[in-house]
This record gives sequence, C-alpha cells and structure tokens, in this order.
Amino acid sequence: MPGRVTNFTNIVSLLGAFLATSVVLGLLGAGLVMPAVGATGATARAGVHVFDTLPSDFTLTPLSQQSRILASDGTLIATPFDENRVIVPLAQIAPVMRQAQIAIEDSRFYQHGGIDPVGVGRALASNLSGGDIQGASTLTQQYVKITLQEAALRKKDTIGARAATAKSYTRKLQELKFAVTLEKNLTKNQILEGYLNLVYYGDQTYGVEAAARHYFGVSAAKLNLMQAATLAGLVQQPGITDPIHFPAKALTRRNVVLDRMHDLNLITDKAWTAAKQSKMVTNPQPAQSSCALSPYPYFCSYVKAWLLEQKALGKTEAERTEAINRGGLTIQTTLDPKIQGVAQKQLLAKVPIGSMLGKVHIGAATAVVEPGTGHVLAIAQNTTFANKASRGKTEVNWAVDSRYGSSGGFAFGSTAKMFALAEALRSGMPINSTVIARPASPQKAAHFTTADYHDACTVGKDGWFVHNDDARHNGRISLTTAAASSVNTAFAGLVAQLGGCAVRDLMTTMGIHKGDGTKINPWPSAITLGSDSTSPLTLASAYATVASGGTYCVPSPVLTITTNDHKAIKLPKSQCKKVLEPDVANGVTKILKTVLTKGTGSGNGLDGGRPAAGKTGTAGNKEGFTNESWFVGYTPQLSTAVWVGTPDDPGNTTRLRNLKLGSRFYSGEIFGSTIAAPIWKQIMDGASTGMAFRDFAEPSDKVLYGDLVSIPSVTGLSLGDAMAAVAAAGFQPVVGNAVDSPIAVGLVVGTQPSYRALRGSAVTIVTSTGVAPPPPTTAPPTPQPTRTKGRGGH
Repeated sequence: MPGRVTNFTNIVSLLGAFLATSVVLGLLGAGLVMPAVGATGATARAGVHVFDTLPSDFTLTPLSQQSRILASDGTLIATPFDENRVIVPLAQIAPVMRQAQIAIEDSRFYQHGGIDPVGVGRALASNLSGGDIQGASTLTQQYVKITLQEAALRKKDTIGARAATAKSYTRKLQELKFAVTLEKNLTKNQILEGYLNLVYYGDQTYGVEAAARHYFGVSAAKLNLMQAATLAGLVQQPGITDPIHFPAKALTRRNVVLDRMHDLNLITDKAWTAAKQSKMVTNPQPAQSSCALSPYPYFCSYVKAWLLEQKALGKTEAERTEAINRGGLTIQTTLDPKIQGVAQKQLLAKVPIGSMLGKVHIGAATAVVEPGTGHVLAIAQNTTFANKASRGKTEVNWAVDSRYGSSGGFAFGSTAKMFALAEALRSGMPINSTVIARPASPQKAAHFTTADYHDACTVGKDGWFVHNDDARHNGRISLTTAAASSVNTAFAGLVAQLGGCAVRDLMTTMGIHKGDGTKINPWPSAITLGSDSTSPLTLASAYATVASGGTYCVPSPVLTITTNDHKAIKLPKSQCKKVLEPDVANGVTKILKTVLTKGTGSGNGLDGGRPAAGKTGTAGNKEGFTNESWFVGYTPQLSTAVWVGTPDDPGNTTRLRNLKLGSRFYSGEIFGSTIAAPIWKQIMDGASTGMAFRDFAEPSDKVLYGDLVSIPSVTGLSLGDAMAAVAAAGFQPVVGNAVDSPIAVGLVVGTQPSYRALRGSAVTIVTSTGVAPPPPTTAPPTPQPTRTKGRGGH
C-alpha cells in the first residue's frame, strides 16, 4: 500500500499547487476559475492577500563555478571547486541539448509566463487517475527553487536551504511569485541559460558544460542527440541515474526523453529509432578538483598555497578559498610543461620512486626558475602525491618552503660558498686574490676559534672544527681554486676575513632563508658550509640572482588571474630588485664556471659547450658523513637546483654511502657530484633544447685584478709629505726600512709597489740613508773555447 500513500500525498500537493496557481493567475487576469475544493470568495481573497504580502524581489546570486589553474601554454593543471561547474552562454550549448531539457522538464516553457496551468491540470488528472506521478513545476519555478537553495548553501545556511525545497503552500506561493517576477525581468533564453548552468547532473557535476565534459569528454556545444537526452534525463533523479554508476537506469531515462522529444516532433522517426537502438556510450573524464588528480600535483599544491596568500583574492584566507573554489577564476601559471616533463623524467631516471637505503627513504627534488623574472618553470620530486605517507608516497612538497609544502628544507652544504664569493668581490677583493687554506683532511680538522672572527657571527667557546674532503689544498691558494675544489678551510678563513654577518646579510638579500622562512643562523657553519636547511626553490632563486646579472626576484608561480567575466585581478608587482652589481655577478660566474670545467662538477658541462656555471654541495650528519647532496647551476636563461638526500631521517644519522638506485650502484661516499650534478646536467640539457646559446658577460679588469690605482711619485719628498700624498691617493702609507741612496738622508727614495696598487691597500714608503751605494764591479770576460765546423746533437 505504500504506493497509494505516496500517490495520495502527491495529489494533495498538486491540489494545493493548483489552488495557488489559480490565485496567481487570477491576479494576472487570466480568468481561470478556482476548482470547487472549498475555494470560496473569502478563501480566494485570503489567498490573494497572502500572495500580495510575499516578497517579489528575486536576486540572482552569482553561481559557484570551478576555477581553472592552467600551465603557461594553456593546458589544464587543475580545476579547484566546491561545485564542479563551468558556466557557458546559451550559444555554447548545443540546440539539441536545449530541446531535450525543455521537452522532459517543461515542454510549454516558451508558451507560459512562469506558471503553467495546463501542466498543473495534466499532473493532477494523471495522479487522480492512477497514472504516472507527475510534477507541476515549470522550468522557471525549478530555476527559482534551485537558485534559492544554492544561495543559502553558499552562506552555509542549512535552514534556508531546507526551506527553499520544503513542501509547504507558503513556500510554493513564494516560488510562484518569484517565477512570475523572473519572467518579467528576464527573457526565456536567459532563464534557460541560467537553468542549464545551475542544475545538478549527478556525480558531483553542476551545469551542463561540466556534465558534458565529465560523462562524455566533450563540450556542451558538441553534445549529440543521445548524449543530450542522457543528460536531460538525469535532472529528476541525478543520484541514481548517472551513466557512469547506473548505466541501465541512465539508458531507461534517456529513452524516456527520446520518446518525449519524438512525441513533440522535435526529432524524426529515423533519428528516434536510431537513437533508441544505440548503446549507452560514455567517455568519463575525472574532474581535477584536487591536486592529487592533477598531472603536476606538487606544482598544483604549491600554487594553491601561494594563492591563499594573495590579498587581491580576499581579505581573509576564508574569502580567498571561496574565490578559488567558487569564483570561476582562470589562473595562468608559470609552469612550462616541457621543462616540467624533462625535470620529472630525469629525476626519476636517476632516483626512482621508492628508493631506499636500508630503512631510510632516499628523496630527490628539483626546482627550475627563470632568471630575471622569478617565474617558477618546474618543480618535481621522486614520489607519488598522496595524502597518506608510505614508501614512495607523500603530499609533502620537498621543493618549496614549509609554508607552501610542509617541508623544512635540507642542509645545503657547500652551495653556500657562492655567497662568500659574491661578498668577497663586492668588498673589493679581485678574482686573482689568494686565500689561506689551513691544512685539513677528512680525518683531521682545522680549528677555528673566536679569535678568528671579529663580529657577532662567530663560533662558540669550543670553536669550530672544519674538515676538507682531501688534503691536497693547503696554504695560500687562489680564490678560483678554492671554489673549484670546494676547499672548506679556505672559505672558513675567507668568511672570517670578510665578516660572517656581512656574508649572512648578503645571503638574506639574495633570498636565502631557512625552510621555515626565518634567517640563516648567525654562526659560521651555517653561513660558510650551509649547515642550516633550505629548499631547492629558494636556492635556485638565489643562484638566479647571479645568472641574471645581479637581480633577485621572489619566486612566483602565477602569471595572471582573471575573473569569469574576463577581468584581470591586480596582483602585486614583480618583486625583483638589483642586489649585486652586474660586474660582481659576472665575476662570481667566471669563478663558478671552473667548477664545471676543472672542479668538483667536472664532466657535467652542458651539451655543445653551452655556457653554464654552478656549485656542488654536500652536507654531513653529526658524525661528519654525507647526509644531503646538491648541485645548483645556471645559464643566462635557467637556474636549477637539484637535491638528493634523506627527507625523513630523524636526527640525520644516515650516511649516504654505497647506494643502489634502480639498477645502478654508487660505491663509496655520495657527494654533490655523484648523483645531483648528473641529474642537473640532464635537466638543463633537455630544458635548454631550442634555446639560444648565450654566454655571460666578462667581468671588468677591476673585478679580475682589483681596483688598481696609480701611486703618486714621491721620490725626493720628505717622509711627511710622501705619506700625505700616498694617503690622499687612497692608500695606507707604511714606513719601510731606509736604503742606501745618493738622495739626501731622510728623503724618500720611492714606494713599494712602484706604480699601481689596489685602492686602499698598504703602500710602503722607502727613505734614504744618504749613503750612495758602491758602483757595481765588472767581471773580466770569460775565454770561449774554439769551435770546429760539423754536425752537432741537440
């Protein structure tokens, strides 16, 4: 008997709807007679009064729709949404889809004024006679009801959402009045367009465009008859008739729509017959609502985290989330799919997903940045994106800072030496300078104490013990050799000479910070040998400063953001600033080129001799053994950092040694040159394909040899006058020992050096004893032996 109860309930509802319809149409002067179900004159007047007091202002709130995150070439990265909807104009919806929806929902749509008395009467008669249960709401009324429900849900008003669909006469009357108002203010096509973009089509798809893409892999403009009929049939019971999960029920509903279209002469007999005989064919396209479904999941998660910081999208994070998930934004990113593909391929070729050393995961990550813009072209790592961590799976983004991907970064080792080089050249030291490398080896350390440092960035009371990877380089060596061979003690002494805080300040200016965003710690191990942790993206961006000729740009993953009506959202201006003189940057590059040509990165030069520079980096655990490895390098067009190490090694106790990755075994200690540098080369070679060969500018003589200044001639001057002249020329006068000279005693003979010296350097002033040196003696000629003619050997 349940069917009879349901039928009776529906009949009562229809009688109420018919009564309400009669009232409304009476108000509109339609002349329809109220049915004899107690509709006395008093009742009618009361109904009219109730109807008059109902609100008539109906506001169409903007629909929630999916946003699109695009790569730089326009290909899709993800479609974040709360509701999977893509709004399209009616002109971009196939005519057959419009016909199918109207045929099954409201065939008199273009004839009535929002309320269809014929439909109400037909539904009432059908239910009274025991036929199919039919509804009486017009398409316009449905549009009103769903719009009210949508607006309430956007406000998180669950009570309002329930009220919008409640089965009550008051709600029905309000819906009718809004429908009449809507018909007065909008054209039929505008109402139809709104309805087709609004209605739910099952399986988390809203609106016909999203449904067409999801079920059939086509746009709404290209739907055929069978596809259109399938979608139109979903609307009444979308939860149990979608063609992916309920193909049989979907087929039945499709054929009902086809029959209705045939009855209305919207399709020919031939088309009807052929369509009904066709099988249900779908082409499911999963919506890329989450980054896990994106082809570039880690870049996607980085972009979404970055967007949540942009005040242009809202004052609060909640407002920004709303804009991203419901605003229909088009977000054009900087990601280059070609470079991204190369980076991912080459990284996994060397360090496959799931690589282990014992029970410790071996991770690898890379970031590629465009010098001079800060555009992030690619980020990749050797894991599968997953919310639950397991072997080879994680949602933690190793390539970016913790605020964007929950990674704290990794100790960056000797890649930190680039900043000491930059500060040295910036302070006036030329490339041909020499530095002292204290003797040290892997087994024996050099000891640096507080006496070596002269600012607040100093060592603790126990000092700092510094090892070298080999014992070959000690004593006075050139700045270039120190960098090419990555001599730790040479750089420890250099940072002490320059001032650790000065180097640290430059690191900050060039964008280096720890993974949590705070400054590098103010102690020599962090400043000199990168014992603090940072991310590949941060390091690639800092090195891009040198590649660009001295301009640091805050890394950015987004080019433009436009609204659904194609208006650009104003983003912060490019955050780029000149932090190094081009001459200094070119000097650093000249030194770092030797890392690839004759240093620790030898054998990883780019194909075709493409000009490049870079630096290896190896960081040790607390026992001093390798734990993280790096290579960071650049051309004028690209800056790339590659890290290989232990991402989840509590206490950094693992030693990277004798490592098997895929089918290859790496014996011995793992350095930056072992795995990271070859990956860097492969990524850079692939990413640079098609790019012009560009070299870096040569540094000036000033950077090469120092700021050489002429020394004034002071011969014959008094010591006081000579010292004043030398000081006025920008030197530090130093009095040397007197020498024999015919010049009067006490007067100046000359200087050492004699002609030129580095500005600010010490110039020794030599005075005369007044004693003329004895003339040189001439030795008698040595007799020569007599030579005979003939052949001689060499």
